Amino acid sequence: MIYNTLLSNPAKKFALLIDPDNHSESSLIKTLTIANKAGIDFILVGGSLVSKPIDRTVEIIKNTASAPVILFPGSLLQLSEKADGILLLALISGRNPDYLIGNHVLAAHFLKKSGLEIIPTGYILIDGNSVSSVEYISNTRPIPVEKPDIVVATALAGEMLGYKLIYLEAGSGADRRVSERVVAEVKKNIAIPLMVGGGIRTPDDVLNLYKAGADIIVVGTAVEDNPELLEKMVAVRDGK
Repeated sequence: MIYNTLLSNPAKKFALLIDPDNHSESSLIKTLTIANKAGIDFILVGGSLVSKPIDRTVEIIKNTASAPVILFPGSLLQLSEKADGILLLALISGRNPDYLIGNHVLAAHFLKKSGLEIIPTGYILIDGNSVSSVEYISNTRPIPVEKPDIVVATALAGEMLGYKLIYLEAGSGADRRVSERVVAEVKKNIAIPLMVGGGIRTPDDVLNLYKAGADIIVVGTAVEDNPELLEKMVAVRDGK
């Protein structure tokens, strides 16, 4: 079970986010080969706006890397039975009903039959100092970074509603990642795993977020043009 792995020791995990539109087949295989060598824990697949078929990307990942493949869908078009699991995202920081429950209802029968491990995830968008694709596509406003009390209350509400994971997201390629202060405040108040992504560019970013309390770090954009950076980032998880 993927979720049980999230709860196991060592506590810190590292996930690679693959946006199919940002990779050719050759660049994808190169990145996955490095990721496999580095020993990443999970591979997420998805994005706010994806035009390539998800099935083919998942097939390449399964044939190249050993880490579990988890869907990170930005829309109903990004579902695949070939993956191992799915972060069933509810954008709990926003008020757009499609991203809170609407798309989930439409996908429910498919997911029930798919055999995918379902991981209900409270997805919280934090202001990354730029208009992210998530913000634009979902038509939701991010929580201001200077309002950690609202972030904490939102995360708490998500946990109380039964979500198994909280994901703090600054948006892909954000100018400013989620701050250590916000991560630390959320971590102090929830008992479920905390995932953090968006705008993470350096091994120091990874280290500081782990120290603040992140259980899972997600990196995508930073390694698309520099996949060798992935090994250095994952090494931080291992205390190297």
